[in-house]
Amino acid sequence: MSARIYSPSKTAMQSGKAKTGRWVLEFDPEQPRRIDPLMGYTTSSDMKSQIRLFFDSRDAAIAYARKHGLAFRVVEPKQPRRRQISYSDNFKYDRKVPWTH
Repeated sequence: MSARIYSPSKTAMQSGKAKTGRWVLEFDPEQPRRIDPLMGYTTSSDMKSQIRLFFDSRDAAIAYARKHGLAFRVVEPKQPRRRQISYSDNFKYDRKVPWTH
């Protein structure tokens, strides 16, 4: 039984950084998912795939996994790269591509 510890990134619907500092412990699937022949849904009999444990810090999640004897891997979050752009740069005289209507 192994687990993955990660910090979820913000969703596309968020503009701020709310709920991004938490860490999540999820169990890796023990059985592959299969397609239900009647309805076509993807199903699994693995009950641990439904468990998500939330922690305030990475160290708390690691301590929990060690205390309960879980094999785990930590996935570090990627830092977003921000471009510094200015609205006024669209109307510069020496712009590489001329601005037109």
